[in-house]
Parts: sequence; structure tokens; C-alpha cells
Amino acid sequence: MPRIESKVRTLASDDGMREAVETVLERTDDGETEVKWLDVKGDITSGQWGRLIEKEVLVEGEEGFRVADAEATRAGLEPASGEDTSTSSGSVTEIPDDDESSWSKYDKGAALVTVGLFVGYSWKPLRDLIGTVMDVVLGPLGEMLPFYAVVMILALATGLYSTLLQANLMNMDKMSAYQERMKDIQERRKEAKEAGDDDALDAIQEEQMDAMGDQLGMFKEQFRPMVWIMFLTIPVFLWMYWAIGVGQNASAHVPLDPLVLPLRGEVGWTDSVIGPIQAWIVWYFLCSMGFTQIIRKSLNIDISPTTS
Repeated sequence: MPRIESKVRTLASDDGMREAVETVLERTDDGETEVKWLDVKGDITSGQWGRLIEKEVLVEGEEGFRVADAEATRAGLEPASGEDTSTSSGSVTEIPDDDESSWSKYDKGAALVTVGLFVGYSWKPLRDLIGTVMDVVLGPLGEMLPFYAVVMILALATGLYSTLLQANLMNMDKMSAYQERMKDIQERRKEAKEAGDDDALDAIQEEQMDAMGDQLGMFKEQFRPMVWIMFLTIPVFLWMYWAIGVGQNASAHVPLDPLVLPLRGEVGWTDSVIGPIQAWIVWYFLCSMGFTQIIRKSLNIDISPTTS
């Protein structure tokens, strides 16, 4: 089986896994007999045992586990004979190294600035400063168009760069690999539970604990584009705060006609329409959600990870 050979070759490149494969081959008499976790507990770790099951080098037998294909497993332990086994149709997608998607100094800098920008929501001097600076760019737009149209344009712009940032900064292959690994562990755990194999359950449980780090990796992948989105969007929000006159002792800096919302009719920009949520925020999010869906469909961008 070329697929088994490719899997074993990949495993053998990791520290300790070559010895683990050789151990199970020896204990199963080159695949002739079955082996249980207790039989090899002193020679290989539970994590190595779990990886052998995960990669299907070991498959479930009648009373324990057996080597799926001893000949292919032996071939996988041999040095490659020049052919590129990583491109064979049976190769297994591995989770990319964390270094491939580690945050750059620019990502970290943007995150630090973003944290500082959050202060503007509660501290009026900073909000007024950012609003005044942003008004140099956005002020002429407010003079040419009614404010509801300005908010629509801002929602379109934020929806566009948010979609592009998510599509370009998020490693979808890695996200898919994370989800595929967790799905595989859950399926094998279910099968072992149905078979009543406590040894396999213990090994899979250990592997599942090791895989918890994947959750952190997924969070890092999702949060990286979010940092840049907030870095660009918070100043826009603070300008709208400043322009509309949100907060105590604040006054509007642009002419504001009443806003007409679906199901609510005519309301003031700072009127509460959904609990404490004010009308201008509702209008912005309605526009943003609509434009974002149109942008994704138009550009054929899908930011949902897929598993095979």
C-alpha cells in the first residue's frame, strides 16, 4: 500500500517514531499477530501509540491492534529511493509548522496599537483627537452626501477589507488540518468506545490531550486577521462617535436627518432601538452584513475551512 508506506516514511522522520514502528512490527511478528497497548507500554509512549493508530499504521483487530500492511510498513522505514513520495496520491496532509503562520512584528505592533485605540471608546479626549484626524479624510464625504449614505460607504469599505484580510492572512490549510485531526480523533474514540477497547481509549485520550494545543493554534489563526480589521475599523467607529455626538457632553459635528429603519420607522441616530443598541450602530451593521455577503459572493471568497 503506497499510502501506508508514505505515512510510515513521514512518521519515521520524527524523533522516536521510527523506533515505535519497529517495536510494533517486532511485537506483531511482522503483522502476523495482534498487539495491545499493554504489550508495548514500556517501550513506546501513549502519544506514539496514538499516532500509529491515527495514521492507520495500526488498525483494529479482533482482540487488539494489528499492522495494516507489514510489507508497506517495512518499505516506509527504508531510505527513499529517489522518488518524491510526498507528492503521491496517498500522501497525508500534515499540520503545518507553527513558524509558518507565526505573528510578525507588524502583527504584534498592530495588536498593541489596537488595544490602545479601544481606550477611545471610553475616554473622550482620545475619541475627539481621533475623530478630528479622521475628519480630514472623511469630512468631505460627509459634506457631499447625507450621513446615512456615508455610513453605507463606510460599511462597504470595512466589509471589503475585512473579507480580503481574512482570505489572505488566515492559513486555511492549517485550519482545515486542525479540524480534520480533531474529527479523526473523535471518530476513532467513538469506534474504540463501541468496541469496548479500554486500552485504545486511554491512548486516544492521551492523544486528545496533546491535541488541545490545536485549539490555541486555531485561535491564533482566526485572531490574526481580526487584529488588522480592528486596527482599521476602530478609527472609523470613533469618527462616527465623534461625528454623531455619542456620549455625555458630546455634540454632533455633521448635519443629521432622522434615520428610517426597517420595522421601526423614523428614529434619531442616538435613539435606542434594540435594547441599549443605538440606531446608528444598527444601521451600520445592517449595511455591513449585506455588503459583506455580496462581496464574498462576487469575489468567490470562502473563509470557512473544509475537511476532506
